[in-house]
Amino acid sequence: MSTEENIKKQIEDNKILLYMKGSPDKPQCGFSQRATQILMACGKEFSFVDILSNPDIRETLPTVSNWPTFPQLYIEGELIGGSDIMMDMYQSGELKTLIDAVEI
Repeated sequence: MSTEENIKKQIEDNKILLYMKGSPDKPQCGFSQRATQILMACGKEFSFVDILSNPDIRETLPTVSNWPTFPQLYIEGELIGGSDIMMDMYQSGELKTLIDAVEI
């Protein structure tokens, strides 16, 4: 399976998926830390991929998603965006509503 196919399968197989630097317990950048805090505040389990330990995914994902930066949040296969977009959506209540609608 190619890296691109692997990424597409990860996005398809995980209803809420965060590509990030590090892990939710040990984020390796401030943006990833903020993204995980926002998702935890929404109160639903989510999956993650550490792009630092997966350099092939780190290199390929921006091409697949047409989004150049990390973290990247996907909900039910759709790219939501990075931590700034997540924060705006969280503050407006839109992100929690979107996440609450996901059946895990």
